[in-house]
Amino acid sequence: MSASESTEDQKYPMSKATSSFVCTNCDYKAFKWQGCCPDCQEWNSIVERTISPASKVSAKVGTVTLKCLRDIPTQINNRMVSGVNEWDRVLGSGIMPGSFLILTGDPGIGKSTLLLQIAHNLAEKYSVIYFSSEESLGQVKQRAERLLKKDQPVLFSDEGNLEKIIATTAQEKPDLVIIDSIQNCYFSEIQVTPGSIGQLRESGFRLMRLAKENNIAVIVTGHITKEGQIAGPKTLEHMVDGVFYLQGEDRWQTRILRSVKNRFGPINEIGFFDMGQNGLTQVPNISQLLLQESSGTPGLSIISSLEGSRPLLLEVQALTVPSKFGIPQRIITGADHKHVMIIVGILEKYLQVKFSAHDIFFKVSGGFKIKDSSADLGIALALLSSFFQQPLPEKSIALAEIHLTGQIKPINHIGIHTDEAKKFGAQHLLLAQRQKLNSSLTKHTFSNVYELLKLFDNKN
Repeated sequence: MSASESTEDQKYPMSKATSSFVCTNCDYKAFKWQGCCPDCQEWNSIVERTISPASKVSAKVGTVTLKCLRDIPTQINNRMVSGVNEWDRVLGSGIMPGSFLILTGDPGIGKSTLLLQIAHNLAEKYSVIYFSSEESLGQVKQRAERLLKKDQPVLFSDEGNLEKIIATTAQEKPDLVIIDSIQNCYFSEIQVTPGSIGQLRESGFRLMRLAKENNIAVIVTGHITKEGQIAGPKTLEHMVDGVFYLQGEDRWQTRILRSVKNRFGPINEIGFFDMGQNGLTQVPNISQLLLQESSGTPGLSIISSLEGSRPLLLEVQALTVPSKFGIPQRIITGADHKHVMIIVGILEKYLQVKFSAHDIFFKVSGGFKIKDSSADLGIALALLSSFFQQPLPEKSIALAEIHLTGQIKPINHIGIHTDEAKKFGAQHLLLAQRQKLNSSLTKHTFSNVYELLKLFDNKN
């Protein structure tokens, strides 16, 4: 052995491949396998990884080409429009080519049904591949024959190996790939169970690269935890271009498609579907469904709440009864508890209405939750209507904000709310005095909470 070779071996000593144990959740490194990670307390997240010996000569890292905005070619991507208006609107006028989207929701809520119908509609113009890792092809066929009126050239597979799914997709180059679900898919090179954090992190990254590098839209379904969040690492939500929740409504067989993240469209946009024997059908006039049982009864008011770009007419219900216990009850659903209590405090201070001696029960019909301040006046009027046991004007909509000083203030986007109210037969608008609005509907205006008593003075 020459002196130069001896010196080279000392400089780069030969070493065997070694193993280490790494937590797939927080990257904690351990000397041996453990059931629970000492750092993040996650169970069954530590996996063994093989570390290859370092090469003698480090590979040269290439440089990247930098460009100004004016030098980047403009890409015109026509969205894939399914013809299902509720779906297309929530996604931002259709599916953007090359996007990576995830649809999640409770078990049995209708995720697979919805995506099967969307795939069927899009297959008339685009090439679509549907990978069903949760159902066999026979089960998919039975559901498709029950839901779909005619067959479309959608390609199906029940493969769950993501290496094969990615290789097949790269070869076929479809316009859209649907994977149902990502928790049941796996990489054979990762020695952990499907659905684990390590599998989901790698799956999300590989599918994101597949979508971006090949300009293929990828939609995956995901499971949720008992807290209602997407099961898996938070990085999965960061990697995707859009996160959509399909939620149920207890009162009817209504399904709500909600956008919580969308790089190519609005967030907080919602769409409505009705679940039946023939699958999910659109409900374009959801306000009519929500208000079909409404009538002029004490303790009830109608408000308009903006969800994304869509106004919803909602029924607000209040019940006040003298308390028989030392501490009055406060049971509130569909609105922030503290916000309702602030309005109760305003009414008691300025109108001398003794809500402090009454139990208060409050809810928003339809299982919805109101967040914007445009519902303030409707909440206050529902409480006063129940307290005085007198109904509000029939077919009236309350739209105003109430300040802590007792003043009633105008709201934004009033035209959107009033157009929706007029569409469904509203006759009276209860507004702030300074609200600027041109409408043929009868207007009742108020500058402060004292003037609200005008609605009940003649009836007490």
